[in-house]
Amino acid sequence: MAKILIAEDERDIRELVAFTLRFAGHEVFPASNGEEAVELAAKSSPDLILMDVRMPRMTGYEACEAMKADPKLKDIPVVFLSAKGQESEIQQGMDVGAEEYLLKPFVPDELSARIKTILAKFGK
Repeated sequence: MAKILIAEDERDIRELVAFTLRFAGHEVFPASNGEEAVELAAKSSPDLILMDVRMPRMTGYEACEAMKADPKLKDIPVVFLSAKGQESEIQQGMDVGAEEYLLKPFVPDELSARIKTILAKFGK
């Protein structure tokens, strides 16, 4: 299946998402902050990046902007996972280059289905 990078500073959520995606057959690369996510994306060349918005060192928005500015990473779809569902937050995520903005909490089966749809859109 696909290689998916998960950038989430809350360990329990990161582990739940990783477990859900591994169960669906994906290879998972976990990162605990935005800066680590940018570095890991460059090393692992994931097919998809799931990223929290509020993280230490570098926010999800900043990490997404950095990735979209890198020719090697710019075409990797980024999906934000956030508890912040205000229209301005969602718009900011889309403005920095996100493919989609999913709200927490989520049901694991629904997350797997959304990921499958997004990967299919990108031929993965």
